[in-house]
Amino acid sequence: MQICQTELEGVYLIQPQKVEDERGYFMRTWSQADFAALGLASNWQYGAVAFNHQQGTLRGMHYQKLPYGEYKLVRCTRGALYDVIVDIRPESRTYLQHIALELSQANQLAVYIPPGFAHGYQTLTDKTEASYSIASDYVLEAAAGLRWNDPQLGIPWPLDLTVISSRDACYPDFEPVNP
Repeated sequence: MQICQTELEGVYLIQPQKVEDERGYFMRTWSQADFAALGLASNWQYGAVAFNHQQGTLRGMHYQKLPYGEYKLVRCTRGALYDVIVDIRPESRTYLQHIALELSQANQLAVYIPPGFAHGYQTLTDKTEASYSIASDYVLEAAAGLRWNDPQLGIPWPLDLTVISSRDACYPDFEPVNP
């Protein structure tokens, strides 16, 4: 498995190595030892799956306010998605910058996201499924988000929006806050 630092400090792209034979393949999707060597959390508290019926569905941009920030490992297990991470750490040199990655069933990539980042994605295919491993408890009162089309963020979503929850559609324009 390869673990590569992205342009956003603390966010890593995880590329598993497949071992293939006549049965199919086997791959390790994460390793506690490899994560620990980089100082990454891997004490997963729970796992979650998000299934999306329609191409163009948007989920995000979510985060939990400190001190309840979440460590997440996100992978697309079916279909494909355009995954976006925004740095909302005021002290960071990449404050308000974002990266976008294509995660798909075909490329098997995953992304590691620590606290201090907003996260969301848009589905690129119908029947897309995302799998999450999360190393901190979810605290409803700390749940927050950024508006997906806030001009300050300038996220270039690849498709026209087809489905979004009312909560995600109604986040206000960005104002500096403690993430």
